[in-house]
Parts: sequence; structure tokens; C-alpha cells
Amino acid sequence: MILIRKRIAWLCMLPLFLGACSTEEHSDLKAWMDTEAANMRGRVPPLPQLQTFPVVAYDVGGMADPFQASKLEPQGRGGANRPDTNRRKEPLEFYAIETMRMVGLLQMKGVPVALVQADKNIHQVRVGNYIGQNFGVITKITESEISIKELIEDANGDWVERVAAMQLQEQEVKK
Repeated sequence: MILIRKRIAWLCMLPLFLGACSTEEHSDLKAWMDTEAANMRGRVPPLPQLQTFPVVAYDVGGMADPFQASKLEPQGRGGANRPDTNRRKEPLEFYAIETMRMVGLLQMKGVPVALVQADKNIHQVRVGNYIGQNFGVITKITESEISIKELIEDANGDWVERVAAMQLQEQEVKK
């Protein structure tokens, strides 16, 4: 018990000893800081004079507005081939034609229906269905291929037709 009281007494006196050492040690540094601070004055340089520039007249009478949205679009003729961008897209229009495969053909009420595989799903398509990312329309379905008419925008902004075909992919029979 006496040992604990001695330790508590030493712990109470320790801050007094440390405080006394610190004030005597740095008194010369504090005195130097006080004398230097008395001689210091803040100085802010004056702001530079503002230059005035001459006013230039700008006449926009015959000029085109550079911020007009139509200037951002190509000035192609578009023509009669322009696709309808407001219609609702069909599921196979989200895939490139190169990523799809024709895997079969059915006859439903005398109308040919092709089976197209996109990813791991099989879709039924008929003449007139849209397919591919270039506004492709199925124009003909035969036993061995699907004929597609695509619309591609050329460098002039004109829409030109391109014919593509998707061949029937025969799978190997595993033995």
C-alpha cells in the first residue's frame, strides 16, 4: 500500500519538474522571438493597374451561329434511305450480324421462318424483321441463308444500302 502511495506522489510531482525545466531552457528563444516580432510589419504590394482594351464591333448579320445544333450534324442529303430512328428496336438489333448464326429453318403456314442464335438464345425471324446494328432488314429467307439489306451512313452523311447474308451453320454430329 505504501508502495502505491509513493508511486502516486511521484506521478503528481513529475509534471512540476518537467514544467520547470522547459521554461528555463527556452527563455532565450522566447525573448528573441518577442524582439523579432516587435520589428516585423506586414507589407502587401499595391494591385497593378487594369488595362483597358478597345471595343471591337462584331456584326453577325450574315454569319452562321457557331453554337447552333445543326452545325454539329453532317450536312448530308440523307435521301429516301434515311432509317426511322424513332421506331422501337427489335431484340436482334442489339447484336452485330457477325456475332449471330443461322442455325435452322422452319415452315409455318407456308412462310419460311429462320432460327437465329444470338449469344445462347434462339430467335425466330421472318422477312421484314429488323436484325443487326446497321438498321438491317431481312429481305429473303432460303434454306441455306438469310439475305439482309443494311443502311450505312457514309462520310457525306448519305445513307447507302449494303447487302449482307447470313449462311446456315451446320453443326457437326458428335459420335
